[in-house]
Amino acid sequence: MGKINKRKLGSEKELAAAEYLVGQGYQILEHNFFCRTGEIDLIAKDGGYLVFVEVKYRKDSAFGSPQEAVTPKKQRVIAKAARYYLLKNGYPQNTLCRFDVVAIAGQEIHLIINAFEG
Repeated sequence: MGKINKRKLGSEKELAAAEYLVGQGYQILEHNFFCRTGEIDLIAKDGGYLVFVEVKYRKDSAFGSPQEAVTPKKQRVIAKAARYYLLKNGYPQNTLCRFDVVAIAGQEIHLIINAFEG
């Protein structure tokens, strides 16, 4: 079996996560927002919330669950990138925001709403 292209696999799983979120009523605003402080996989609207979404995939549990990979350090990076996104795009300070995680384990998708504080 050939070597897995991690970037391609990551893109496929992010697309699957976006499709799942749309099915849950989210409106996807951006894919892969990059800035100097970090990256946000998906940015979406859900009701009155602007949602910053981290997508994590594991083919099995050998290295733990996908959501375990969203460490406190990773959370800080995402939150910092989210603050920059809000500023760059002129969102008011009172914008309702939250951080969700889409955990993909094999073929199962789990949505963790408000997974951590920013």
